[in-house]
Amino acid sequence: MTEVLFYHLQNMTVEKVLPSLLEKSLQRGWRVVVQSTTEERADALDAHLWTYRDDSFLPHATWRVADAAQQPIVLTADEANPNGAKVRFLVDNAALPADIASYERLVLVFNGDDDEAIVMARAAWTESKSRGLAVIYRQADGSGGWQSRE
Repeated sequence: MTEVLFYHLQNMTVEKVLPSLLEKSLQRGWRVVVQSTTEERADALDAHLWTYRDDSFLPHATWRVADAAQQPIVLTADEANPNGAKVRFLVDNAALPADIASYERLVLVFNGDDDEAIVMARAAWTESKSRGLAVIYRQADGSGGWQSRE
């Protein structure tokens, strides 16, 4: 069954949270696709993932590269899944994909300081619950960790 995790960011940015979530995904052996809402935003995230920390390397590419199918993490601006990922991250108010059931895990990262993002997250929550998917909510606890609720 597909799990849908909602990461509620408060006074945090996607750029701060996404790299560590992707690192954990790779440690678990997961292939990941990260969907944003525009090509420009996907490109900005691509640039950030190369430079977010001096002592780290996070192997990834955008959907444009010829070998996207071989990449462990692919950044995209649409519903494509060029690397056959079983984990999909949705950022910047990207909508749930039509092929939800083809994923083991969807991770919706939303900005709790943005009213539009909250409305979209609530709609995605309702849709996920109505499909009978396992839904988990996580919010930053202020000490670098996450509090979970199902």
